[in-house]
Amino acid sequence: MDRNQGYVLLPQPIEEEARKMLEDAGLEVVVAPDPKPETVAPLMKDARAIVLRTGIFMDEALIKAADELWTISRTGGGVDNVDLKAATDHGVIVTSSLGVNASTVAEHTISLILALFKQFFLMDREVRKNNFKIRYKNYPQDVKGKRLGIIGFGQIGQILAGYFHPLAQTKLLAYDPILPDEVKNNFRGMVDFVNLEELLKTADVVSIHVPLNKHTRNMIAWEQMQMMKPGAYFVNVSRGGVVNEQDLIRALQEGVIRGAGLDVFENEPIEENSPLFALDNVILTPHTAALTDECVVRMATEAAKRVIDLFNGFEPEKIANPDVLKLEKWQQLKKR
Repeated sequence: MDRNQGYVLLPQPIEEEARKMLEDAGLEVVVAPDPKPETVAPLMKDARAIVLRTGIFMDEALIKAADELWTISRTGGGVDNVDLKAATDHGVIVTSSLGVNASTVAEHTISLILALFKQFFLMDREVRKNNFKIRYKNYPQDVKGKRLGIIGFGQIGQILAGYFHPLAQTKLLAYDPILPDEVKNNFRGMVDFVNLEELLKTADVVSIHVPLNKHTRNMIAWEQMQMMKPGAYFVNVSRGGVVNEQDLIRALQEGVIRGAGLDVFENEPIEENSPLFALDNVILTPHTAALTDECVVRMATEAAKRVIDLFNGFEPEKIANPDVLKLEKWQQLKKR
């Protein structure tokens, strides 16, 4: 591995702290003028590493355009904008900042949940219309006694449970078929682990925290929405594709569920003619759950650190395609 040839390519700018880390490590950094594939493709040839945000999909054509690409380091926790198979086939190590944003995303999630129960968006809108009498409608609800159902009980789900349980003062529900029993045992005092159908039928609010892949795409659709309580809320801060958006819109329009808080969507930005804009029982935020001042710096610097580790001959953390390490070219990597 000759670190003196090639550069670190940024399809989009990253936080200055992270860029400085790369440059202080003696690495050349090249920033694309924009993240369009036709702009990035010519810059791929001499790239040894990509620090990747969400503005472009790293497909096989882009990966193949590089003479010798070593790694794609995601600033975020998901790798759904990387063709993992193509990366593995071409010997590219893909990493992510999985877990770095967990507490920040959990904070955003509980904020959406509380805003839904307390109907802050409705209250604000009506007060601005000088409808102070809205207070007599008693639209807000107590959180105490309400059961939160968490789909996907990884780091974000676990932190969210810790935030919500003291408020609800009742056992939560969780569905995660791949979670080890030893992890479940640590939470059995506050969480009942159930199947998906029981969670949907029982929960007063459902929050989904799973990665987007072939197993989770459209895992929540019309059939699942119909299982939920008519007074229940639905929150999604994971990926838009895990929910059938048209079915969710229908459920909100027809009162199948009471409302929703959405940070992610099928198409981002949301299409201008989306029916979501006409709904008054949904809170929309622009895929910003992890985008606090503090968290974006953490995610970017962790992504930069993993690149530096690899250039220094160390196996980076949080590899999304570990099979790639079987290749001879990576056999000499040292473990920290």
